[in-house]
Formats: sequence, C-alpha cells, structure tokens
Amino acid sequence: MQKLNMNPIEKFLQQNSVMVLDGALATELEAYGCDLDDPLWSAKVLLENPKAIKEVHKEYFKAGADCAITASYQATIAGFAERGFSEEQSLSLIKKTVELARSARDEYWEEGSYGNNVTPLVAASIGPYGAYLADGSEYTGNYGVTDQQLVDFHRPRMKALVEAGADLLAMETIPSFQEARVLATLLLEFPETYAWMSFTLKNGKEISDGTALRTCAEELNDSNQVASVGVNCAPMEIAAEAVAVLKKHTDKPLLMYPNSGETYDPDSNTWYGEGSSVYFDDASQQWVERGASVIGGCCRTTPQHIRVLAEKWKMKR
Repeated sequence: MQKLNMNPIEKFLQQNSVMVLDGALATELEAYGCDLDDPLWSAKVLLENPKAIKEVHKEYFKAGADCAITASYQATIAGFAERGFSEEQSLSLIKKTVELARSARDEYWEEGSYGNNVTPLVAASIGPYGAYLADGSEYTGNYGVTDQQLVDFHRPRMKALVEAGADLLAMETIPSFQEARVLATLLLEFPETYAWMSFTLKNGKEISDGTALRTCAEELNDSNQVASVGVNCAPMEIAAEAVAVLKKHTDKPLLMYPNSGETYDPDSNTWYGEGSSVYFDDASQQWVERGASVIGGCCRTTPQHIRVLAEKWKMKR
C-alpha cells in the first residue's frame, strides 16, 4: 500500500539541519514529586497524576524540543493486567500517553513561541520486552522467547499508539536484534506509519546482545518505514562511536540521545558520576560531526540539557 504522508523526520530535516528531541521523562516526573519506584515506572503516573506528564512534555517544548516522546515506554497490556486492569482499560491508558503529548504540543504551538517553521512531533515510545520483565534482560537482550511471543506482546500496544494519532513510533532502547527484526516486521501491518529504531549498546560496535551495529543497519536499510536508526540510553562517548559506525552502513538519518553523563548500576539501581548540561552542549558537536542529525537526551537529562542543545543547533538552522 502506498503511503499517504512523507517520512516526518525526513520532512523536518529538509528544512532544518538538526532535530532536537526531548530528554528524560522520569527525572522530571520525580521533580514533580512522583514516585516511580514501581515496575510500571513512568506509566504509573498515568494512573496517579497524568497532568504531570503533560506538564513535563510542555517544559521540554518550551526548552526547544522539536519532538516529545510519550510515556508509553513501560505501558503495556501485560503490565497493566498485573494491576487488575482489563485489556480495554489498558489500551485506553496506552492511548492516553499520546493524547497527553499531543495536547502539550498543540497548546505550545498555539502560544506561538516555538522558534521553528515545522510543527513539533509526537513520537510514541515502544520500549523493549525486557523493560516489562524488569529482570535485567533489558540490558542484555537475552529474553529466551520466540518471535511469536514478541509479536503478541508488541502488536496491541503498537496498534493503540498508531490509532491514538502519534506522528511516528519510537522503538527505543532495543537491546536485541531478534526484537528489532520483529518490530520492523510488525511495522508492515501499519503501512502509513513510520518509526525510528534506537538500540542500546554493549560497546561502540555492538548492541547489547552482541550483534554488530553493521548487521543492524543492514537489516533495516530496506525498510522504508524505518525513518531513522540510532542509539540511546548509553554513555555519550560510546554512543558517538556507535553513530560513526552506523554512518558507514546506512543512508538513513541517524539519531543519538545518550544519558546525562552519569552511569547506571543495574545491580544497585543507582546512578553515579556527574551529569553536566554544559558538557552535553559541547559534546553534541562531536555527535553531529559523527553523523547524527536527530539528537536529544535519555536517562537523567532535564529541560536544561535540551535547552543548551536547542540554543546551539537552532542558531545554525
């Protein structure tokens, strides 16, 4: 089936050299007083304080973000079912993540203070299967499941997010080549929908399950619906190295949204080191030089991190 709309990332980059994504949702929700110590993580706030999610999205737009990523990373039918929600209720909550981001975007756009000539986008987050398992496999990609199990897990959420009106899907923090292939195949069921695919890393040349980045890029090259390929939830230096590798094996726009500079210890569930928005700003020069044209922040980043990116790169548009 022929698509009716242009790839939204391609459309944006035709008029701007760089697209700036938002930053961490969880960090800011905690600043609003939300307790995310829960298997549902930020999806828990959908149940308790959805207004806070909308406000965080709006703060990122005010900081200069060109795209908001929804709170659906860990919002799954299986996860909500464990809290006693029906499938219908779960799907409604998943769709609500898009509605909140769209509402924040539309309000900000109507205020007329957005310094760009293209309407900001809403990307619906599709987190990995391992995020639901919450057993550490999110960091290794070793799920021990069949392709069909992954299809059954991802399909209903993907369908709900598309129906809710997201501009594109953010298949993000993917540690598994198997899962990436399943998601790219599932995307064919929604022929007018685009997505980006963003991997987590074992090192600068391999994703978390040990698959070569080259293999990942080549696998996705023939998918017209995969609008962009890249990495997220990784230290800046390793992520920049990975982008340079991807650049050699794909012509798709490359995206990179690393962590703040701090490092996460999955054994203790704590962060250590220092995150600096100034360093984030300086480091982004290398990201773009390595080939990234879609940049933003992941864990522990804030509107200030995104503001320095926007101030640096929007001046060059």
